[in-house]
Amino acid sequence: MKNVTYIGTRDKNIRYKASEAILKGICPDGGLFIPEEMPVMEKSIEELTEMDYRNLAYEVMSLFFTDFTEDELRYCINNAYDSKFDTDKIAPVVEKDGVYFLELFHGKTIAFKDMALSILPYLMKTSAKKNNIDKEIVILTATSGDTGKAALEGFADVEGTRIIVFYPDGGVSPVQRMQMVTQKGKNVCVAAITGNFDDAQSAVKSIFTDAEMIKELDNKGFMFSSANSINIGRLIPQVAYYWYAYCQLVKDGKIKVGDKINFTVPTGNFGNILAGYFAKKMGLPVNKFVCASNSNKVLYDFFKTGTYDKNREFILTTSPSMDILISSNLERLVCMLTSQEETAKLMKSLAEKGEYSMTAKADDIVGEYADEEETATAIRTMYTNADYVLDTHTAVAYAAYNKYIEESGDTTPTVIVSTASPYKFAKDVCTAIDEKYKDCDPFELMKELEKISGVKIPAPVVDIEKREILHNNLCEREKIKDFVRAQLNK
Repeated sequence: MKNVTYIGTRDKNIRYKASEAILKGICPDGGLFIPEEMPVMEKSIEELTEMDYRNLAYEVMSLFFTDFTEDELRYCINNAYDSKFDTDKIAPVVEKDGVYFLELFHGKTIAFKDMALSILPYLMKTSAKKNNIDKEIVILTATSGDTGKAALEGFADVEGTRIIVFYPDGGVSPVQRMQMVTQKGKNVCVAAITGNFDDAQSAVKSIFTDAEMIKELDNKGFMFSSANSINIGRLIPQVAYYWYAYCQLVKDGKIKVGDKINFTVPTGNFGNILAGYFAKKMGLPVNKFVCASNSNKVLYDFFKTGTYDKNREFILTTSPSMDILISSNLERLVCMLTSQEETAKLMKSLAEKGEYSMTAKADDIVGEYADEEETATAIRTMYTNADYVLDTHTAVAYAAYNKYIEESGDTTPTVIVSTASPYKFAKDVCTAIDEKYKDCDPFELMKELEKISGVKIPAPVVDIEKREILHNNLCEREKIKDFVRAQLNK
């Protein structure tokens, strides 16, 4: 097994071991970490197919986190993927109406972010111990709805850490908001931030590159890190479920070893689909990735034209976790397709002009999108045809998949990555099925959704509207640094 070093997307001379990169979260120059060399899967698919999720995850992660011992990594994995998931499979694949859905919402916060944020606190604690870090680690996170709760759940009351989560005021679903503002834990803080997700993300990233503030808080015994997918400790664990999905199809006799499949992935920040791209680079037999966007189709336009342009109207949709115009993880793909020098130039253009263009392409990634009407139709169609209820984000992917098939004629078996339980977006899901629900209370509709879907309300959100609100903070985006200082001085 080769040792994997992590280098910067804007400067290849920035070099860290995996544990160091996990602690840093982001490069000092604002770039992101990528493996200097992509590891190749050492086990055969036949061998992987016989493994449960934990053992397969070990085979994947051990190739990336090469400075972790086997005992250290297995400790992290076994504590992450345990009874907090409501199925032994952790990430089951189900077939509905001729399409395969990889269900990633069986964790404690009923969204795919659990797949990585269940393990990140263990990776972080282990990394700190390995590197003799005695400072308190402050996790700063911007969320478009799901990352925040999953990060809070993962880091709540974890010794030696504090976590501050910022979400866009009015930009998340009622259930997502209640999941965050009712979070317990003596080391957690949640704040709505004025503006949209991009504003929150940019404000948080500005702290990571503020040398003066970093030094100031270092002197007080703090160090910053991130729970967003800009952190490779968040991104790499997601690679595992792409391998697991493929192996499930093999095990169930749906495909043969070596057959290529497609993945359709709903994404805003580009982290989820990038994890799949990493899996392909490791040797997973994938034909195409369909990058599914909602009406904020900045990624769709990029893959169609080669121009990334965030200078457009920001649209609030029924798939709020994808309401993003600055897709941070795309920088990693840009670097893999070009160079550090070119990436630095393009990211400077994005910061100064809000756009950039490039000629290099990833031929195995295609862009598609679904508007609000198409998303609602997808929910209604799947429910009518297969009695299966999709959340709004998975519906974007299903609609995009159908458009891709119609345009390309591609008959490759396809896995749609299902990123959240419909219960997180009960009102929009129910309204898509029947307009009569459009003026109903979103929390009351969870009971209705239980009748419609035949699936019990997940335990994590039962009676969530009755829980005590513990976080009422509202932060002006221009004052985020003062807010963080105030929280750490308490």
